[in-house]
Amino acid sequence: MSSSPSSIPSVHLNTGAQMPILGLGMYKLWGPEDVCRAVDAALAAGYRAFDSAAVYRNEADLGRALRELLPKYGLTREDVFITSKLGPKDQGEKAMEGALHSLSQLDLDYIDLYLIHWPGTQGLVVADQHNPGNRAQSWATLEELHAQGKLKAIGVSNYTPAHMRELIQSCKIPPAVLQVEFHPRLCQTELRSVCEEYGVCFQAYSSLGRGELVTDPTVTEVAKNCERTPAQVLLRWAVQQGVPVLPKSSNPERIKENIRLFDFTLSDADMDRLSALDCGHKYCWDPSEVA
Repeated sequence: MSSSPSSIPSVHLNTGAQMPILGLGMYKLWGPEDVCRAVDAALAAGYRAFDSAAVYRNEADLGRALRELLPKYGLTREDVFITSKLGPKDQGEKAMEGALHSLSQLDLDYIDLYLIHWPGTQGLVVADQHNPGNRAQSWATLEELHAQGKLKAIGVSNYTPAHMRELIQSCKIPPAVLQVEFHPRLCQTELRSVCEEYGVCFQAYSSLGRGELVTDPTVTEVAKNCERTPAQVLLRWAVQQGVPVLPKSSNPERIKENIRLFDFTLSDADMDRLSALDCGHKYCWDPSEVA
């Protein structure tokens, strides 16, 4: 990990690009005012990465906020890392339309990282045998847009080890990132080893277990001992393993608090205590049934 000007370390992607190890998750940030307030607080605090998606319905608001706010902080487009994702309704033959719509909503010439959001297709049952073909078609579209420079890096989200192996065996361009749910109760050991084997960056979402993990007795005890918030401890547990995180908040104070991860270290004993909470529990969607 190297340091970027904003003092947030970066991870090196297989495209050669640097991605900040911490970004602002945009899930459930709705409306121009809320998005602008959150992006403003994040840029002021030193965030340089923002993670949106077609299904979040805030790409246009994020694009507008960046246009207005980057000059305020003396920043340019090149100073920020923008991620968005292809919605399940555009999986397959509508992938080109979906990706170009994201570019147009964000009002950007390129997106730093674009992910297939889900291995399935909206409107198909999870076991439908059209799902693998649709995924492959989406990936071929992303490869094409990557070759054109419109998507600087491409990747996937919510893929299982089987989905990952299927993609890696058939793709021309390997995924740069896999973004999945990851926290002490879901350590994703097999997925992490697949990513390591193929040089794919493993990135976490839902690091706080949808807010439930901040009250876990082990987490609160570790937090108390190191005089940090439970959220900071959970995020630090991931970044200390080299895993990028995307905490989401609309609260400016919380946004500022969540970036304070790089001036403390968890002891090996604390890391082990947190990892021992692993029980395979998913708070979010379960992609394991998708054919």
